[in-house]
Amino acid sequence: MDTIASLFSFITTPVSWVIVQFHKVYGSIFGPDTGWAWGLSIVSLVILIRICLIPLFVKQIKSTRAMQTLQPEMKKIQERYKNDKQRQSEEMMKLYKETGTNPLSSCLPILAQSPFFFALYHVLNGIATGDKIGVINEQLLESARKAHIFGAPLAAKFTDGSAKVEALGASLTDVRVVTAIMIVLMSASQFFTQRQLMTKNVDTSVKTPFMQQQKMLMYVFPVMFAVFGINFPVGVLVYWLTTNVWTMGQQMYVIRNNPTPGSKAQAAYLERLHKHVTHHGGTRRRSEKAIVKAIVAKGRDRNEAERKFINALSKAGFVAQADGVVAKGEAQAETHAEDGTPTSAAAAKRQQPKRQSKSQRQSATPKAAGEATSLIKSEDPEDDKPSGSGDAARTQPAAKPGSAGRSKAQSGQRKGGPQRPKSPSKK
Repeated sequence: MDTIASLFSFITTPVSWVIVQFHKVYGSIFGPDTGWAWGLSIVSLVILIRICLIPLFVKQIKSTRAMQTLQPEMKKIQERYKNDKQRQSEEMMKLYKETGTNPLSSCLPILAQSPFFFALYHVLNGIATGDKIGVINEQLLESARKAHIFGAPLAAKFTDGSAKVEALGASLTDVRVVTAIMIVLMSASQFFTQRQLMTKNVDTSVKTPFMQQQKMLMYVFPVMFAVFGINFPVGVLVYWLTTNVWTMGQQMYVIRNNPTPGSKAQAAYLERLHKHVTHHGGTRRRSEKAIVKAIVAKGRDRNEAERKFINALSKAGFVAQADGVVAKGEAQAETHAEDGTPTSAAAAKRQQPKRQSKSQRQSATPKAAGEATSLIKSEDPEDDKPSGSGDAARTQPAAKPGSAGRSKAQSGQRKGGPQRPKSPSKK
């Protein structure tokens, strides 16, 4: 660890200078030799570094969103080469290269703050060994060696012997209890942060190498922190625990307000957004409008949570527009043409004839059949002539009431077209 820290010695002087400036502020409040003054100086250093890394964090979010837009293409590659894992990985890497995305972008904040971490380790290790580092002179060195955090010296380690710990003015039990608790909290916060990302903010419908890497890191990083943590001075443990807590809170904020499409976090967010929209009558914040705009633009490619959100808005009487605005749906105004004909879709629907019942259709059939019979007779002049003798015509029995409307077309005549004239009957 000392060899690695020496590689980042170029940044040791700026880091030590920042710590000294914060120590002057907190030393005037809590006393220059107290653990509060030195401990809060380290915490303030973490906050300052993380604020400086916010642009990099924003870039990380954009890269992650770019990875999310590739999910449909990744799914197609998985289905196409599901029996050839090697070809599948090659096509995935080709897709990353063509689109300019990086599946390891989530590690950028950790890599960026690594120089500061090793520089701080170099400074605190110099305090433990009594060496002047950076702008820390002999007076500040003596003050830092007297500082204790919950009974553990700032420069003490879990692996230090009793003689070295007693030289720093503390007991071995206090040092090991404090360092063990801080190592457990540091590893637990790292595990929870990674698990939160995997369980709540990942689209589980698509399996990618990126997800496998994240799952591996979820278990590897806590173990690494636990193994290396026993060799970290108390001041470094304070630094790393603070940055883990910051990362966890920052990630919780992002997952809650800008979740990954298709994840559990998105379903929970859209449910909250639906309640907010129905309560306030529409979207208000810019972030809400951006998410609604993206959902509307997807069209048929929406996932299940997004479809439920749009349907729930429709049932509540709201309409999601293309610009991301959600407003109360307005009924179409009924307009009329010059002749008084309604032009709206609702009016046109009301103009359609009502469906008739079976009894109404049966009662209307004889009347329609009679009209058809009279129409056929008027078109066929031969129908006006008697088909037999006059006596036969006069003695023809009357039609039954049920068969009065039976037309020639229903009794065997051709339907439509000119009718074949009857031949005169033979006597």
